[in-house]
Amino acid sequence: MTERERSRPIVVVIDTRVQESRLRPRLEQATERDVRTVCDHESPLESLTEAADIERDGGTETNAEHGVESASTGTAETGSAGETAPITPGAVVLELDRPGDIQSLLRRVHAVLPDVPTIVAPHEGSEQLATVALRADATDYVPTDGDEDPIDRIVPTIRETSVQSDDGDSRYQRILATELPDEAFVIGEDGTYLEAKVRPESGDLYTIPADELVGTTLEDAFPDAVAADLQDCIDQAIQTSGVQSIEYQADTTDGRRQFEARVVPIDERIQGRRAVVWLARDITDRVERERRLRSRQDQLETLNRINAVIRQIIETLVEAPARDTIEREVCEQLVDSDLYCGSWIAERTGDGRLSYRTGAGDAEAVLECVRECTGEYESPVAQAAHTSELQTTNCIIDNESLPDELRAAAREDDVRSGVVVPITHEDVTYGVLTVLASRDDAFSERERAGFRLLGETIGFTIMAVKNRQLLFADSVVELEFQIDGGDRFCFDLSERYDCTGSLEWAGTTSSGRVVQYVTVDGLGCETVLEEAKEHDSVEECRLIDDGEEHCTIELRLTRSGVRTLANHGATIRDVTIENGVGICLVEVSQETDIREIAEALTDIYEKAELAARREVDRTVRTAAERRTRILDELTDRQLTTLRLAYYGGFFDWPRKSTGEEIAEAMNISAPTMHQHLRKGLKSILGEFFEDSASPD
Repeated sequence: MTERERSRPIVVVIDTRVQESRLRPRLEQATERDVRTVCDHESPLESLTEAADIERDGGTETNAEHGVESASTGTAETGSAGETAPITPGAVVLELDRPGDIQSLLRRVHAVLPDVPTIVAPHEGSEQLATVALRADATDYVPTDGDEDPIDRIVPTIRETSVQSDDGDSRYQRILATELPDEAFVIGEDGTYLEAKVRPESGDLYTIPADELVGTTLEDAFPDAVAADLQDCIDQAIQTSGVQSIEYQADTTDGRRQFEARVVPIDERIQGRRAVVWLARDITDRVERERRLRSRQDQLETLNRINAVIRQIIETLVEAPARDTIEREVCEQLVDSDLYCGSWIAERTGDGRLSYRTGAGDAEAVLECVRECTGEYESPVAQAAHTSELQTTNCIIDNESLPDELRAAAREDDVRSGVVVPITHEDVTYGVLTVLASRDDAFSERERAGFRLLGETIGFTIMAVKNRQLLFADSVVELEFQIDGGDRFCFDLSERYDCTGSLEWAGTTSSGRVVQYVTVDGLGCETVLEEAKEHDSVEECRLIDDGEEHCTIELRLTRSGVRTLANHGATIRDVTIENGVGICLVEVSQETDIREIAEALTDIYEKAELAARREVDRTVRTAAERRTRILDELTDRQLTTLRLAYYGGFFDWPRKSTGEEIAEAMNISAPTMHQHLRKGLKSILGEFFEDSASPD
């Protein structure tokens, strides 16, 4: 280094908000030059002139007004008149982070000192700052937050520039190599690659090595349509002198990937032509994340719409007067939602085939094909009806496991996915609901969960409608079934011990347990309890009433025909079992499918036959008639006890009167009062319960 070069100081421009330069001490040590700092709002040249005046007078001083530090090690250049001439810096280093300040200051420096190297060295590098450095003709761009020591880049840049002038191309190469996104190019206005810099990990994806791209054109690297779009972007950047952005796809060794580019026009000519800097990032992963996010958002919106439709259908079912209305409303509302293109409900017939009940939508070809499916192929509709499990088929048109006829019908009706939902309540399957959609993979797990709930709700509503029809019917159908044998407890007990069993009541508790109260005549309770404990069909047994030759027990069975009949809308009137043969009397409404009842009972008892069918007119009682009948059943003492207990708050919680206080008011003992109370309550409850052994 010559004495003249050493006399030219390095100027470091810092932000006014920063107290001192991070680079100055290390630059002084590495270059053996005078390094001076100025604030970004000053002109470095003016500051140096003032600093030279201070040095001429001798001493070292800090210009507090302008924030300039001067060092006495520098030697001022003097003119012929003995006055101090402006000192030309050996380099200007911009230790700034704001793009506007960098651009403004570089233009001011280049206007006065065009041959002085300028290095942009921000604390935190970014693509935006690199672009600003390029456009403002910085000699180099060296962010100080990287793994590389910035001094190792700044010092060689200063020394090289001092020896030879910068040809422009090398400057762009240095900056491109510093702030590469994934790939960066200098591309001429005619689409020719002039420079190419690619990160090593990105270079492995190229079908053509980056260094072989130089001299080729966009048309050589991309399909015609993509090359035309990229050329338009270059033209726009040059014509407007503004930064342009574009997204495009490129074929790589890892398949087709998505890129985003920022196109920065270069003010000076490169190799005699206008050019741009092309900074590109591989955004394939980001695009895929955004696609998945949009997909999840779309799925969520669709799911919300589906849930809204299902809620609306469930609200409609509450007021449906008949099963036909329920099924028709379900199918129509599903199709009217525009989420589904077809829907229908079918049920199994006595011969095991499926019978169409009702439907909606335009998927007639698929429906007809499903109806005619024979041979070894079991359609999802048949599978759901047979197993009572939900079935889903997605991508129907492309599913080669499906029959060609079904795929052709799906193509004709634009059906791409379907779900078959069993309509069930507890252990009873009333039919299957088929729903078709024009969307691939339309039935996610959340949608399937919603349809399972819908199937159960429809089943519950059908059961409730049947019970309501039976409850309010003026005339009913009485069915008498004869059940010959079976592996149930009461059948085995009556056959082995020649006793008789009678069903007092059977029903389902709120927890779903089926409870039966059975009276056994002709056998002691000890034997009954011992047999119940050993029998496979009995889960639990408890003694209720004990007599010498009879007893009443509470039973809980592993499987009960009573529950099955109740779920089909039948009311059990009487069940008597003797010598291993049972006679079961049930009532159903006029609209009930009797074949369905018979089949359901056969599933529990193999030898169950319909022995008789009778239409019975019900006796209609008014509330006043029932009240009179209850009062006639009560004695005066029982009625008085009930009234005193009711109005005295004995039945409130907490009680407002005790049993002793009620007894004292009647002038009788407490045990006697409780005896009257219980007998009176039993008479009242008997009016409601003794007419039927049906489930409540």
